[in-house]
Amino acid sequence: MKLVFFASVAIIAYAYFVYPAIIVVWARLFPRRVAKRYRQVPVSVVIAARDEEANISARIENLLAQEYPRALLEVVVVSDGSTDRTAELARQFANHGVNVVECSSQVGKAAALNIGVATASHGIVVFADARQRFSSNAIAELVSMFHDERVGAVSGELILLASEDVGEVHEGVGLYWRYEKLIRRSESAVASVVGATGSIYAVRRRLYEPLAPNTLLDDFLVPMRIVLAGYRVIFIRAARAFDLSSQTAKREFARKVRTLAGNFQAVALEPRLLDVRANPVIFQFVSHKLLRLVVPYCCLAAWVTSALLPGPLYAAAFALQTLFYALGILNLTPLRNSPIATLFRISWTFIVLNAAAVMGLWVFLMRQERMVWRKT
Repeated sequence: MKLVFFASVAIIAYAYFVYPAIIVVWARLFPRRVAKRYRQVPVSVVIAARDEEANISARIENLLAQEYPRALLEVVVVSDGSTDRTAELARQFANHGVNVVECSSQVGKAAALNIGVATASHGIVVFADARQRFSSNAIAELVSMFHDERVGAVSGELILLASEDVGEVHEGVGLYWRYEKLIRRSESAVASVVGATGSIYAVRRRLYEPLAPNTLLDDFLVPMRIVLAGYRVIFIRAARAFDLSSQTAKREFARKVRTLAGNFQAVALEPRLLDVRANPVIFQFVSHKLLRLVVPYCCLAAWVTSALLPGPLYAAAFALQTLFYALGILNLTPLRNSPIATLFRISWTFIVLNAAAVMGLWVFLMRQERMVWRKT
């Protein structure tokens, strides 16, 4: 039991504290520069949209307002079996370089992206969601990184905004997202970021490999296949997308279940990710992605063994763990508005993330990909 306790604590500490410290220091001491140059080359933007009549017009207008030559910008909207006016509204921009592809039935986001890339005319493809908005310089910033021939994909930065109703998870998620972006920036500086930001990333079209129809995480599998092909995936803060933070724990939980189930699925779809000879960023992949999937079981093991082992060290460890989880549960009570609410939200976010990892494994094992790929 002592071995289980210390091994569990070590894995948790490494995944959330030691690895981030290693990668940040590594990036500061030994950064790999990227040859960046602003240039105007043809770009295709691909949007997979399902029942987005409330967002699609504003989204296209946002893209057409980019600080980028309109003549060099193509927008491909793939309507994934929409039952509303998504395709109709998008076609109103046909004279502005917007190409609309309608799927007669729902084929899923991955298949819709495959269709969008196949339809795209240009060598650089930017992936965008219907809901978010880009900063006016986003596409120019993404394209500037492709001046370096070693770069195969570029990820932008997602900025989470709070609505008037801040929501029960915003502060905790906001802190976690800033922590996560620090890791991504550091990985990018060292070699390649492990995955991309789904709402804003770009790839060289010739490096895009069509996705299996049930793929959950295009923003992970697409860039990681590019890494396996020998190219770098870069994270750039200057290219920004803006979105509202999840307003409820239920929505955030659903989003994380989809993400974490997608991590399990990605390994099954692309076993080379675990091959030391094939994956040049296997250290980052294991440390950043795989160990996070093990943490919830380590948390349970550490809590149970500390309760059963004799001695003041284990008693203190059990008390601290119990207190930490109790603080998270208090976030469900009126006390979440107290002066120490930040502690509640951090704990609650940690609980939500790890519960989602467990549920993500269940979804993957039960092959319920289509169940979780829907609007949250």
